[in-house]
Amino acid sequence: MDLKNVLIFGDSYSTFEGYIPEGYLAYYSEVEQEETGLTKVTETWWHQVITETGANLLQNNSWSGSTICYTGWNFVDCSQTTSFIFRLNQLIESGYFQENQVDTVFVFGSTNDSWCDAPIGSMKYSDWEKQDLYFVLPAISYFFHVLRAALPNATIICMINTGLKPEIAEALKDASIHYGGHAIELADIHKVHGHPTPQGMNTIKEQVLEYLLGIQGGSEK
Repeated sequence: MDLKNVLIFGDSYSTFEGYIPEGYLAYYSEVEQEETGLTKVTETWWHQVITETGANLLQNNSWSGSTICYTGWNFVDCSQTTSFIFRLNQLIESGYFQENQVDTVFVFGSTNDSWCDAPIGSMKYSDWEKQDLYFVLPAISYFFHVLRAALPNATIICMINTGLKPEIAEALKDASIHYGGHAIELADIHKVHGHPTPQGMNTIKEQVLEYLLGIQGGSEK
C-alpha cells in the first residue's frame, strides 16, 4: 500500500527528542539510553518506514511511559495527561482531523499497560463509562472505536509488541481488526532493558514493510 499522510500514536518505542510534540517525554535522543546504542533518529523504526516509503509524517504523537488506558505507572490517573485516549481526544477537539488529511495511522502501544500492571478488565465494544477506561481491555477497544470514528476512511495499523501479557496482545489484535484495521504481531526484537536497539528497530521496520507489501499485494496476514 502507498503511505501518504501518516500519524503515529506511541510510547517510548516511537519517541525521539525533538520529533514529538512539545512537552511530551522522549526516551530516545542523541544521548544514549540504557546502552541501547540508539542515538540517531534515522535508526528509529518509524523514521525508516517513513523514509523508505516516501510518506509524509504529519505528527508523531508518542509519549514515553504512556498507557492506552487511564491507569498509569504507580496507578497514577492519566485520564487528563498522557494516556493514548486523552491525546487522541485532544486532537479531535482541536480540529486536527479536519485540518489534516490523515490516511494512515500507526498505533504502537500497550507496552506500559502491560508493564505497569494496570487492571486488565474485560473487552467491551459499546456502552463504555469513564470508569471502564481505567482498565486495559475496554480502554483498548474504546481507543480504536474513537479513532475509527474520527478517521472513517484511514488505514489503521496496530503494531503489537513482543512480551505483552497475552490477554493484552489479543485485545489489541481483536480491537484493531474489529474496527476495520490491521494488526502486525511483531517478533524477535532485540532489546536492552525492554527497549529496541538499532538492530531491534530495524527488525520492526522490516516487519512493518513486509506487512504493508502484503496489504498492497492482497495477501494480508
